Amino acid sequence: MSVFKDKVLLITGGTGSFGNAVLRRFLDSDIREIRILSRDEKKQDDMRHDFQARMPEVANKIKFYIGDVRNKSTLKYAMKGVDYVFHAAALKQVPSCEFFPMEAVKTNVIGTDNTLDAAIDSGVKCVICLSTDKAAYPINAMGITKAIEEKIAVAKSRLSGDTKICCTRYGNVMCSRGSVIPLWIDQIRKGNPITITEPSMTRFIMSLEEAVDLVLFAFENGKNGDILVQKAPACTIQTQAEAVVELFKHQYGRDFNANMNGTNQTNGPEIRVIGIRHGEKMYETLLTKEEAAKAIDMGNFYAVPADNRDLNYDKYFKDGDTKRATIEEFNSNNTRRLNLEETKEKIASLTYIQNELNGIPNLV
Repeated sequence: MSVFKDKVLLITGGTGSFGNAVLRRFLDSDIREIRILSRDEKKQDDMRHDFQARMPEVANKIKFYIGDVRNKSTLKYAMKGVDYVFHAAALKQVPSCEFFPMEAVKTNVIGTDNTLDAAIDSGVKCVICLSTDKAAYPINAMGITKAIEEKIAVAKSRLSGDTKICCTRYGNVMCSRGSVIPLWIDQIRKGNPITITEPSMTRFIMSLEEAVDLVLFAFENGKNGDILVQKAPACTIQTQAEAVVELFKHQYGRDFNANMNGTNQTNGPEIRVIGIRHGEKMYETLLTKEEAAKAIDMGNFYAVPADNRDLNYDKYFKDGDTKRATIEEFNSNNTRRLNLEETKEKIASLTYIQNELNGIPNLV
């Protein structure tokens, strides 16, 4: 971790799952200070007590700042002396953004603009903005606002001086706050049906640790204005639900032999199809066809370089790219599809799942 030696890192929206994962990864390294900026004092207090109990020898490296990315003045205050920023603050629940799209605009769009302005003004060396696969071919308010976030980051990178700005785009982070696996575990615990939206729907899946790895890869290897994605695998919602049932079928004193076709039975949970929610797709895309045409293959990752043509719009009509007609997009239907055993193995490796199986409380 020599690149972080004696440095100060700020995480916006830092009380969420990503912020907790970063703290677990870096807190006992040679980093000098990690600042958590969020607007929820209760979550900050919970995080403070958790890390004081879990890692008392280094917990004093965490500094908490009450603030909101919608308010540029709180960002400027929190960024004094900061070297790096991981911008994770976002409204990311698809249904809530559908019903309250202007709230998504205020946080995901204006909040990002504020964060990048404050970082550039404060001389921050690098900002990594966290985005989502829903920003590619967006159909819902959350995806649209995150797509605009990416556009803002690329536009700011053209004039950011010594501040490097990159975006990371990734799929479903398993067991993050508000994700579906903790919901299913709670449903199993209570003896209720497992609810899924559409069995054949596919989603990219990755762990919180892989999300941190992607951000670090962007931090170390990304160029100004890049969007970076991981070559993540995917599975169907049906397979994911089956894997969770298999892992937890004996956990709560029941002999679960779940009928995976969603029919009622007497000795296990019903897997109940409730239908696609507001603004959901059947599959998600990490690279559009247009992005795939210019993406740089970096092993386990793709980098999409910024379009740095200037404001001479005539170039947009004269300079084309014939490769776009032949290169496919990268989506959750054409990536590597995990079977039940592979999905179960990936889910079982998560710290959150291990804690649940062993009766250890999870903060996030």
